[in-house]
Amino acid sequence: MANFIVDSSFWDLFPDAKLGVVLLKNYRQLEESPRELQALLVESNEMAKSFVEEEPFAENPVIQVYRQAFQKFKTKKGARSSIEALLKRAKSGKPVGTILPLVDIYNAASLRYAMPCGAEDLDRFQGNLELGLTEGGDDFYLIGSDENSPTLPGELCYKDEAGAVCRCLNWRDGERTMIRQDSQNAFLVIELLDPSREEALEAALQFIVEQAQTYLGGQAVTQILDRESGPLTI
Repeated sequence: MANFIVDSSFWDLFPDAKLGVVLLKNYRQLEESPRELQALLVESNEMAKSFVEEEPFAENPVIQVYRQAFQKFKTKKGARSSIEALLKRAKSGKPVGTILPLVDIYNAASLRYAMPCGAEDLDRFQGNLELGLTEGGDDFYLIGSDENSPTLPGELCYKDEAGAVCRCLNWRDGERTMIRQDSQNAFLVIELLDPSREEALEAALQFIVEQAQTYLGGQAVTQILDRESGPLTI
C-alpha cells in the first residue's frame, strides 16, 4: 500500500496548516455531469463572489493568505494558488464551467468555501505521494503539454517516484495523474493555511463526500492532517 507523506519542510513553513484529504474509491465516472450537478456548480460560482468583494482584488483576505504563502517558497514567475484563479473568474463574470463530474464537485467545493482543492488519479501514482520542498529537477508535464517543465530547487510540490504530480501546492496539475473519464479511484486534497477557517474545511470535505456519493457512488473516507499526523495510507 502507498502512503501520503507530508515532509517536515512543509510544516516548517506552515506549522498551523491543515490538509483535508478525501480518498474516493470505486466510484463511477459519468460521461458528463447531470443537470443538477451543473446547476450546483453555477450556484457555487455565484457564492464565490462573496469572498472577493473588496477592491483591489488582491486585498481580499483569502487572496492575501495564499499570496503570502507563495512568498515562502520558490515558484515560477506569476504562479498563484488555484483558488485565486477560480475566484477571479467568478468575480469577473467568467464562471468555471463543467469538465467532468468529479472535477465539477471539487471545483464547486473550492468556490463555495474559497479553498484550493485538487484531485489526482490514485491508480497512476508510482510509489508514495509526498508533499514538501524539492531539490528541483522533478519531471513534470502540464495537462495538455508534451514539454517537460521540471520543478525548481526550493519549490513546494506534490511528487511521487516518477516526478512531480502538482506544482507549487495546487497551482498546476500534471498530465500523468490527472482525473480522466476512466478514473475510478481518486485522491483529493484541500490546503488550509488559515487556522481560523477549520470549520469551513470540515464543511468543504463533507460537501465533496455528499456530492460524490450522490452522483458517483463509491466509498469515501476523509482525514484532516496536521503537523502531528504520520503517513496516511492511500
